[in-house]
Amino acid sequence: MRIKTFEEYQVAYQQSVDDPEGYWAEVGQQFQWRKPWKKVLSGDFAEATIKWYEGGVLNITENALDRHLADKGDQPAIIWEPNDPDDQSVTITYRVLYDRVCRFANVLKKHGVKKGDRICIYLPMVPELTIAVLACARIGAVHSVVFGGFSAKSIADRINDAECTMVITSDGSFRGQKVIPMKETVDNALDLCKTVKNVIVMTRTRTPVSMLKGRDLWWEEEEKSVDSVCPAEPMDAEDTLFILYTSGSTGKPKGVVHTIAGYMVFATYTFANVFQYEPGEIHFCTADIGWITGHSYIVYGPLCYGATSLIFEGIPTYPDAGRFWQIVAKHKVNILYTAPTAIRSLMSFGLSFVKDNDLSSLTKLGSVGEPINEEAWQWFKQNIGKGNCPLVDTWWQTETGGIMISSLAGVTPEKPTYATLPLPGIQPVLVDEKGEIIEGNGVSGNLCIKFPWPGIIRTTYGDHERCKQTYFSTYPGMYFTGDGCLRDEDGNYRITGRVDDVMNVSGHRIGTAEVENAINMHLGVVESAVVGYPHEIKGQGIYAYIITENKPDDPEMMRKDIAATVSRLIGPIAKPDKIQFVSGLPKTRSGKIMRRILRKVAEGEMDSLGDISTLLDPAVVEDIKAGAL
Repeated sequence: MRIKTFEEYQVAYQQSVDDPEGYWAEVGQQFQWRKPWKKVLSGDFAEATIKWYEGGVLNITENALDRHLADKGDQPAIIWEPNDPDDQSVTITYRVLYDRVCRFANVLKKHGVKKGDRICIYLPMVPELTIAVLACARIGAVHSVVFGGFSAKSIADRINDAECTMVITSDGSFRGQKVIPMKETVDNALDLCKTVKNVIVMTRTRTPVSMLKGRDLWWEEEEKSVDSVCPAEPMDAEDTLFILYTSGSTGKPKGVVHTIAGYMVFATYTFANVFQYEPGEIHFCTADIGWITGHSYIVYGPLCYGATSLIFEGIPTYPDAGRFWQIVAKHKVNILYTAPTAIRSLMSFGLSFVKDNDLSSLTKLGSVGEPINEEAWQWFKQNIGKGNCPLVDTWWQTETGGIMISSLAGVTPEKPTYATLPLPGIQPVLVDEKGEIIEGNGVSGNLCIKFPWPGIIRTTYGDHERCKQTYFSTYPGMYFTGDGCLRDEDGNYRITGRVDDVMNVSGHRIGTAEVENAINMHLGVVESAVVGYPHEIKGQGIYAYIITENKPDDPEMMRKDIAATVSRLIGPIAKPDKIQFVSGLPKTRSGKIMRRILRKVAEGEMDSLGDISTLLDPAVVEDIKAGAL
């Protein structure tokens, strides 16, 4: 499965383009199947009906757990580092993880969960989160993990969209110095939901919680009433494994659906190759399992490859800005995969927190979530990797299931700020606004993929038409990523950012419409428009232009109130960084907001606003410029 030289990469890439089905059949044979597939690939982009390994029968947990028991049963599968460095870290072997997954799968079955049921998981970064995910997969239930920072309303939206029958949560979670009441948030969400029959609550913070008779159950009590024998449910290759919600350019989050076999093959293959994982290495991905990075590179990719995956509950700056480096030294971490936002934040504290920690165990570094700027790239490479570690800058999306464009650590060339070359099986193209493919190198355009890969999104839950329209209709016959991109003279790819109304804030995709809808719910707000602007830590910050019924008596207080509203309706990650109160918004005669102008003002580029003669009221622009923050 692993490519070990640049020449091998070139051969593999060519094979994957010349004979994609043959290439992915060979990779797929390295997994455990109950029944072989009948057809490697079918369907097309026109109808968004892609299927991989059709007719094959398997269970992903047999590949992540059972098949490792004979030779890796006593090897650590998970190392858990808690929020408080004074608390004990926990190591869970493959055998213990297998037992705990089977036991919890039996708890789910005991309460009527069956194949195809959707289960919402809202847990902190604790081992039980991985156990809950795998227990769902064991019995064929579909997991929908919701990031622990989301609000009750955001959870309710996701539960209702997927019609979840159960929620798995905890009394609370620790995040730095804060204790977050998770069960209380779930209770508030369930006031808006009708489909949930049971809530299983794990004890973490000993926060007092309301437990309703007949609905709410304690995880620890339930585990005592079942055994740990749970045969894996035979699943079709194209059965749904999970739904993961992502922001779109319209207000409602999209439920991205991934199916079992293709996702498993792609997540594992990309993990093995991008990180060049060697047996016994400790892989530390700092993402939350509530995002796709955690699904693919904390849980499924590493475990299916028999790796050791480190899970961290806390934040990089608690109790101080040396926490990541202390974890690396303590656990002798070999692979560190983190986000540019975290790197930029830690850079700002200088090197005093780095120097006292032994980082010599590191062999590979990785960046994920957004393009990494050169200053952060160099700081990470030189100060953390000591100039000795390859640094992979990985480009991919929730919808792609796994890494698409990246160097392979120490195997293919790396270039600062560039994701570099596509992985085998990935056929990127740049297109112009008319959909014409731009040939040659030294060019830029919109990034599309012209041929399916195993990890590709199958649908948006309950709304296949939305999937077709979002990803496959802009440029017929291709998957449109929504990203702009340039290709240098050597064929390396550099992602230049979103071309739609989606912002990338600290690596989290947040739709402008979603934030606007929340702002507009605030008392006294008439209308709002939101854009992204360059932010030195987050990559992109959120700049909101807001029209109010009356001029605020206390603008600063109103800003705080609006931020609190957004936080309550979506979550703290969506709070605007800047709020400018305006008398009007720049609209065309047809009523469309010209965000281009708002972006330029937010970026401080007042002198290059372009043609504003088509606006309904060009004078609005002068007012906005005069009040810019």
